[in-house]
Amino acid sequence: MRTTISITKRGSRYQARVNWYDNQDKRHQKSAGYFDRRKDAVATAERVRDELQEQLNPDLTEITLADYYQRWYQLYKEQGITRITQNRYKVIGNVLTKYFNKKKLKDVRKSDYQAFINWYGADHARDSVNKLNGAVKKMVSFALDDEIIRKDFTSNIQVISNKDRERKVEYLNQKETALLMDAVKDDLDPDHPVKYMILTALLTGMRKSEIQALTWNDLDFLHSTININKSWDEIEKAFKATKTLSSRRVIPVNRELLKMLASLKANNSTMVFYSPEYDQVPTGHALNKALRLIMHQQAIVKQGFHFHSLRHVHVAYLLGKGVDVYAISKRLGHSDITITLKAYSYLIDEYKAQNDDLIVKKLQELI
Repeated sequence: MRTTISITKRGSRYQARVNWYDNQDKRHQKSAGYFDRRKDAVATAERVRDELQEQLNPDLTEITLADYYQRWYQLYKEQGITRITQNRYKVIGNVLTKYFNKKKLKDVRKSDYQAFINWYGADHARDSVNKLNGAVKKMVSFALDDEIIRKDFTSNIQVISNKDRERKVEYLNQKETALLMDAVKDDLDPDHPVKYMILTALLTGMRKSEIQALTWNDLDFLHSTININKSWDEIEKAFKATKTLSSRRVIPVNRELLKMLASLKANNSTMVFYSPEYDQVPTGHALNKALRLIMHQQAIVKQGFHFHSLRHVHVAYLLGKGVDVYAISKRLGHSDITITLKAYSYLIDEYKAQNDDLIVKKLQELI
């Protein structure tokens, strides 16, 4: 790793810092403190640099796969990701430690890794296997750069998964969607914002954390738009960054929705969905409980349905009305249309037949 030191005068004192650059030449900084004399700042910075170089450039030739994964995660992934994502990386690390134990990274062969995927996939859904495999593939790319291994043992691996572990979710058809919408609108109470949040999810396709984070400044009543620029951490009860950079977006919404939300201003909070009864924004647990109760009252029975499923219902409704997939992708905040195509392929296939008929009909007009 390339390292440098920087000494900056701050008033009458000198700030010492050490810069280091990773394999992508991205700069990271480590403070070495403040000093009255420049030479003391330089001396300390050089000592910290030497210690950092020793930490960043150890002899990795004999490192185990599990230890290298932990080192890679701490250096390149741990900072700047959500607690949920951190936990996922840690769980993957535990799995690698359990299976590979003390096996050295340099000794892992493609057949070893395929056997691992077979073992893990036998008891996990495809999504879990894909996430684990994706993390290991990324780690291996860094191991290649570090010259610990010469070949990528994750290339051309066959992903194995347990179909019985796949989460089965039944979604609403358009008749059921209309029934749920009417039930939610029928009994809106500003003192209980949960139904307003269900309504917002149905009409916008926003993620739960994005809805929870809405403030009145995010709602443009003049132009009928919602500015999605943050999300909500319901454990810390604080704002956090959106899931991805592309999740920051402005979407057009129904004017009627904004009119209904306006009644929540009586709660005298900067948060749109503040609950006076509980002195907080409703949690995911409260949202799921309320949603299931409403569906039960309307005799709508769906396996695995929860608040996030409303995002899928929103997409299904738009697809059914012939809205372009690219426009839907942007509305959802996906960085790439392929993400939308992959996530909602089952819906897109469902409407393929009617689109095929439309294509034939339009081409017939040319003849």
